[in-house]
Amino acid sequence: MKLVFIIGDAAVGKMTVGQELMKITDLRLFHNHMTIEPVIEIFGRYDGKTIAEMRDLIFKNFAASENYGMIFTLMVDFDMPEEWEYLEHIKKIFEPYGTEFYYVELIAPQEIRLQRNITENRLKNKPSKRDIETSNQRLLNDDANHRCVSREGEITFDNYLRIENSDKEPETVARMIRDAFGL
Repeated sequence: MKLVFIIGDAAVGKMTVGQELMKITDLRLFHNHMTIEPVIEIFGRYDGKTIAEMRDLIFKNFAASENYGMIFTLMVDFDMPEEWEYLEHIKKIFEPYGTEFYYVELIAPQEIRLQRNITENRLKNKPSKRDIETSNQRLLNDDANHRCVSREGEITFDNYLRIENSDKEPETVARMIRDAFGL
């Protein structure tokens, strides 16, 4: 089993790169909004406890499956210890199955991410982003209040790759990931 974490700021391209990586490997994509959106639809609001429980159930059942592996996308605030702990929590679910872990950090400047925030693919897969003004403001607020880009040398995981993807097509980034890790 392989688990590829794709992390990065809002609208950096995590889901889109994950979609492309799934096309060229046997990995399955589980992007973070696959649990966020249904919970918002059902509850009428974001409910972190329910989202976390849904994710854990999916992780547990997937880890025990015969699947080749999973791509999981999420934002990580590197200044919040609980964010690092969450990555370790997910790893603990997969470790009993001999899982190999890979980490990809995507980075792009705010102006690029604001452009990507309104792409057709993003809005199709993430209904909560369709109010563009609110979504853009959330992105700006997240940038002002969270540090979702690692410092040089801060991430010491084995199998870590940092990609500045401002001027790279998602297909190119996916191939870079596949080739770097031999997926």
